[in-house]
Amino acid sequence: METEPILTRKIGRIGVITLNRPETRNTFTIPFAERLDQALRSMDEDPEVLVVVINANGKHFSTGISLDQFHLESQRDYSDFLHRIDAFYHRLARMKKVTIASVRGYAVANGTGLAVACDITVAAETATFGTTAINVGLICLGPATPLIRILGRKKTLEMVLTGEMINAREAERLGLVNRVVPDDQLDAATMELAEKLAAKSPLALKIGKEGINRLQDVPYHQGLDMMDDLFATLCSTEDAVEGVQAFLGKRAPKWKER
Repeated sequence: METEPILTRKIGRIGVITLNRPETRNTFTIPFAERLDQALRSMDEDPEVLVVVINANGKHFSTGISLDQFHLESQRDYSDFLHRIDAFYHRLARMKKVTIASVRGYAVANGTGLAVACDITVAAETATFGTTAINVGLICLGPATPLIRILGRKKTLEMVLTGEMINAREAERLGLVNRVVPDDQLDAATMELAEKLAAKSPLALKIGKEGINRLQDVPYHQGLDMMDDLFATLCSTEDAVEGVQAFLGKRAPKWKER
């Protein structure tokens, strides 16, 4: 019986998606990629879920697309294949829920792409990142899409064209990783962060992520006016009133999500 390539579960208001092809270092195939996209969509549509954690079974997060998939004949075949493999990049960018990647071992090629395309990335000290496809005559253009928004053109070109690996501390220095923790504390540190976020106002989380995503594509002054309008939308909700009153009353807020 074939093992399910993607596992899902919920812990309170935290959704957990686990990459489950450890025997192949969680490499991407079409079924794996489609299950991942479906899991992300389901978590985003689940009203009980506020935060989504993506982790992996085995020693490694993911080492990218399985090389035995590169046996197609035409450009059209490869285009269809890659659009299906890389659907998760679109899904993550459009998700309303906050996403956290929890990375140990190798996260290379599409593994790097998945890790950095999440909103927040927590890495074990021994985690290793790299856009390594060029070393086998290919190129990491899918991962380059989130990378260039974080690193800019020059550093993205360096990573993609050299295929060199970087450790977790260097990834943190570059802004690809938010936190680096001891290997044996990765799961606990990830869940602690997820629980902290899940305790926040659901509406504030949603509007905050939407606003910051919008800021990437607009000029400064337009962005500032847009953020004020979004903030005003949040301020007019019952939860915003509750949050302020709870703070002033020195009590825990009770979110109604409206």
